[in-house]
Amino acid sequence: MSINVWNTLTHAKEEFVPRDAGKVSIYACGLTPQGPAHLGHLRGAVVFDAIRRWLTVRGYDVTMVQNFTDVDDKIIRKSTEEGVPPQELAERFAKAYLDDWNALRITPVKFVKVTENMESIVQLTKDLVDSGHAYVSPAGDVYFSVGSYSEYGKLSRRDPADMEAGSRIENDPAKREPMDFALWKAQRPGEPAWPSPWGPGRPGWHIECSALSLKFLGNSFDIHAGGIDLLFPHHENEIAQSEAATRQKFARIWMHWGSVNSGGEKMSKSLGNFFTIRELLGEYSADVLRLYVLGTHYRSPIDYTPIRVGETARSFDRIQTALAVAGQLSGGQSGQPLAEYVDRFGVVMDDDFNTAGAIGVVFEAVAELNREIALPAPDANKVASLAVTITRLLAHFGIEAAPVAASSGESDLLPQIVEHAIAWRKEARAAKQYALSDKIRDDLKALGILLEDRPQGTTWRREG
Repeated sequence: MSINVWNTLTHAKEEFVPRDAGKVSIYACGLTPQGPAHLGHLRGAVVFDAIRRWLTVRGYDVTMVQNFTDVDDKIIRKSTEEGVPPQELAERFAKAYLDDWNALRITPVKFVKVTENMESIVQLTKDLVDSGHAYVSPAGDVYFSVGSYSEYGKLSRRDPADMEAGSRIENDPAKREPMDFALWKAQRPGEPAWPSPWGPGRPGWHIECSALSLKFLGNSFDIHAGGIDLLFPHHENEIAQSEAATRQKFARIWMHWGSVNSGGEKMSKSLGNFFTIRELLGEYSADVLRLYVLGTHYRSPIDYTPIRVGETARSFDRIQTALAVAGQLSGGQSGQPLAEYVDRFGVVMDDDFNTAGAIGVVFEAVAELNREIALPAPDANKVASLAVTITRLLAHFGIEAAPVAASSGESDLLPQIVEHAIAWRKEARAAKQYALSDKIRDDLKALGILLEDRPQGTTWRREG
């Protein structure tokens, strides 16, 4: 049962062999907390929640670290606009992000803040200066010398000479070469600062993730994760400065999730084409949003539209309805998961954590359950086994879809069940499956539910 993972660094699928037997170490680039989180921010969290759950199923002990970049140019600008200290602003939106995280029922990770780990960041920067891979400008800024690291460009597969020739970067006179990047920024008026050997200042973006991942996971940890938009320059620079400092491989596998697009462009605050998690949770459950995100392979982009999320919501409702009916037909008896679906689910997930393919397997089980339910005399054992198969497989993704047991009284779920049955009947009639349409009507009548077809649509009422 080997797991194969696409490694951005090698551009190939590789058998996953962790650094330490039985353990997996993961670092994911986190949020710069300067505004409400949107679906683009939380896609990676949902994806890696599913990945961590699956690694646990396969017997691994998983440690995952994610950072908050709580000091940054964007935070400073936003704090100036709002008239609040930068750390107060960052703390507010970091807390809001964690609230969203919990609302989506994502399992905890170790969150680390840049501002709480300055000593490690300064030390890594000092190591690079001492080894000749970085230099200090007269103003107290520290830059990494890209030319000192011969493998620069190996992640993005770009040639440094071509990058420099094609860049529009203004040549900072403090830099020796245009492609060199800041490790430490000397304090500017009105900006927060921390002490360092080169004077008060704050870290550059790239050095933060290197210092935090090395501090909490050590050298050559297993997986470095992030959005595809971070591949260059952020991740490229992380590799260069980390391997220059440690003289060891930085991360063994690089995994990148695709962007979330809206209106044909990447969802972002600057474009204003985003929907916050709070807004989405006002319309959809955490289960629906998780199913929506995981319905696309993590390396592919997602094109967000309300129509697509609505379709996912209806699909989840149909799953819930089928499970509710299954709970009644099975008489509350429990079944055993069906190996056919469990094994196929595992094969798909072991192939680069293909959640979309795995969800396809779940929907095949749902389709079989619906076919069994539609029979004149459903097999209660099979119904129970299919129901438990579906719920357990979805649980690997943190999706709660438990079957509803039979009730002596009228359930609050009854109207939903009947409405979905009406929708199935409508779909059957549209497909000219008239026998199935009549059977749905007759089965409901046998349960005391009468359907009445009217020009405006189908209504229902209790008999008697």
